[in-house]
Amino acid sequence: MATRTQLVEAWLADDHEQPLMPWYAIQGPSDASTMWYTVLRKRERGIFIGTLCIRHTDRRNLLEQQGWEEIPIEKIGV
Repeated sequence: MATRTQLVEAWLADDHEQPLMPWYAIQGPSDASTMWYTVLRKRERGIFIGTLCIRHTDRRNLLEQQGWEEIPIEKIGV
């Protein structure tokens, strides 16, 4: 997991700041903050998929029960 800015700085995004393969964009608000959102990932068919989820919600609890794991902020990067 990495932020769009981190991917651009590492030359892993195109001219429109879209991630290059094998990176995939996670849908979410452009001003998402890790203060309000948590980044979750799950391994599916040999790759990690990710999502943003508002912290302290029933949805987050459900996702964790389904095998999603929270990514600590310090682990977010290229």
